[in-house]
Amino acid sequence: MFLALSREVEDALEGALSALDFPTDDLGIEQPPDDVESVLASSVAFRLAGEADQTPPQVAARIADAIDVDELTYVDAVETQGPYLNFLPSGAYFKETLEAATDADYGALPDRGESVVVEHTSANPTGPVHVGRARNPIIGDAVSTLLAYAGYDVSRHYYVNDAGRQMAVFTWAYETFEESDLESEPDRDRIEYDLVRYYRKGNDFLETADQEAVDAAEAEIESIMQGLEAGDEEAYERVSAVVDQVLSGMKTCLERLPAEFDEFVKETRFMRDGSTDDLVARLKELDEAVYDEDAWQLDLDEHGIEKNLVFLRSDGTSLYATRDLAHHEWKFDTYDRAVTVLGEDHKLQARQLRTTLELLGNDTDGLQQVLYSYVNLPEGKMSTRRGTGVDLDDLLDEAIARARKEVEDRLDDRIRDDDLTDDDIERIAHQVGIGAVRYDIVSKQPTKAITFEWDRALDFEAQSAPYVQYVHARCCGILAEAGIDPEADLEGQAIALEDLEADRLETDAEADLLETIARFPAVVEEAADDLEPHRVATYTRTFAERFNAFYRECPVLAEDVDPAVRDARLALVAGSKHTVANALSILGVAAPRSM
Repeated sequence: MFLALSREVEDALEGALSALDFPTDDLGIEQPPDDVESVLASSVAFRLAGEADQTPPQVAARIADAIDVDELTYVDAVETQGPYLNFLPSGAYFKETLEAATDADYGALPDRGESVVVEHTSANPTGPVHVGRARNPIIGDAVSTLLAYAGYDVSRHYYVNDAGRQMAVFTWAYETFEESDLESEPDRDRIEYDLVRYYRKGNDFLETADQEAVDAAEAEIESIMQGLEAGDEEAYERVSAVVDQVLSGMKTCLERLPAEFDEFVKETRFMRDGSTDDLVARLKELDEAVYDEDAWQLDLDEHGIEKNLVFLRSDGTSLYATRDLAHHEWKFDTYDRAVTVLGEDHKLQARQLRTTLELLGNDTDGLQQVLYSYVNLPEGKMSTRRGTGVDLDDLLDEAIARARKEVEDRLDDRIRDDDLTDDDIERIAHQVGIGAVRYDIVSKQPTKAITFEWDRALDFEAQSAPYVQYVHARCCGILAEAGIDPEADLEGQAIALEDLEADRLETDAEADLLETIARFPAVVEEAADDLEPHRVATYTRTFAERFNAFYRECPVLAEDVDPAVRDARLALVAGSKHTVANALSILGVAAPRSM
C-alpha cells in the first residue's frame, strides 16, 4: 500500500500547490525520522518560503489547509511540524496492507510489458570458477530476480568466450597431451577440474619448450583461430568439444549458488552468422577508424577515451571486443533493455563499447552496466592444494561445513520442539551456509571491495543471513502451530480475510512491523530502478528487527489473547512470512522452515 499512498500524497500535494499558484516541479517528499508517526513527509515549504514571502512553517500551514483529507483513502491526516508536512496513515492503509501481504506473491509488481536481458558471470571456460569472481553470478542472479519481481520479462544470459586465443590454446593442448603428460591429479572429481590440467600444461609448454616445438604449436593454434574466423565447421566442433565439457562443470558449480541461465550465448554465433564481418566493414567506414601497428583500431580520443579500441588484427582475425559489439547489437534487436554485470577492471572496455555502439548508430539508452569490485578472503583462512587461489566450490564447501557445525551446536537451544533428523540438519546447513555467502556478498554496494569474514556471515545473532532466515523459520513455526500452511496464501485457511480487524493491532511494535511490510513493494521498485539489490538486503535487516520486537512484545497463540487479536496477529505473521521469504528469494537466499 505504500506505493498507493505515495501516489496519493504526490497527487494531493500537486493539487494543493496548484491551487495556491505554487510550482509543482519539486514536491520535497521524503521519509520522516523513526520518531515521527507519519509515513511520508514533505519539506516543500522550505523551497517555497521565498516565493511566498512567508516563513516555511507559515507556508506549510497554508498547504496543509489546502489538502482535503476527506478525499484521500490512505492518508488519515496532514499535520505540520514546523516547516514539515507529515502524512499520517489511515486505517484503510493498514487493513489493505495486512490483506495484501497474506498473498504468497506479495511484493511482486504488475507486468510492465518490457523485456530485459541480464548478462552476468560469463567467465572464460578455462577451468573452475574462482572465488574472486563470485560476486558476478551472485549480483547478476539477484539483479535478474529483482527485475522479474519488479514486473519485467527477464532473460538470464551467460556470454561464452569460445573464440579467443585462450580457447585455441586449450583446444590444442587437449588434443596434444595425454593423461600421462599431466603432473597432478584433479583437485575435484568434476570435468572442469580434470580438463584445466591440459590448459595449464599447454601454457607451461608454450613458455618452456624449445623454439621449434613452440613454433609448431603456435602454427596449430593460429590455424584453429583462423578456422573459427572463416566459419569452418571442423574448427568449431574441435573447440566446442573442450568448451562444452568445461562449461558443463562450471554450470554445476554455479547451480550450487544457485545461479541459473536461460541461454548460453557463444561468441562464435556472431562469427558464423556473418554479424562480425558486417560489423568490421562498418567500423572501417567510421571517421575514427585507423590502421596502426598492424591492426585496425578506433581512435576514440575525441570522445574522451585515450586508449584505442582494436577491432581487427593484421591476420584478419577479430577480437573479443569486435564480437561483443555484434553481440550487443543483437541484444538491442531482441530486447527492450540490456543489463551487463562486469568486474571493475572492465570499466574502460565498457566505455569503449558504449561509445562505439553509439558511433555505429545505436541508441544505448537501454544499455546499463553494473560494475563490482572483487571478493577477498582473509589471508590464511583458506587454501587449496595448488596454493594459487580459492575456487568457488571450496568456499561453498567450507560455508556448508561451518553452518552444519553451527546448527549442531545450537540444537539444545532451539525453541521448537520438533526433532531434526540428520537429513534436516544437512538441508539447513546447505540453506544457511550458501545463504550466508550470498547474503554477505549481495548486501554490500557492488563497487565497494569486500573481504568475506566467516564469523560475521554466519552470526545467528547479528545482521546476517541466518539472522534474517531465522525470522522466516519463526514465522513458519507460529503458523504451523496454529494449523496454517505457511507456504500458501491465507485465503481459504483458518482465518477469514474479510473479517480481519487490522485496528486490533494497536501496539507500536505491531504498527511498526505492518508499516515495514507495507514498504516492501516500494523497496522492490526502487531497487529495480537503480539495479541495486543490496537495498533489499538492507530492508531485510530492518524487517528482522521489527519482527523480533513484535515477537517479544506481542504473544500470538497464548490462551489469554482475544480471538480477534489472535487472528489479526496471525495474519501479520503470515504477511511477515511472505514478505521475508520473497525478499530473501530476490537475494537468492533460501528461506528455511526450521532452523
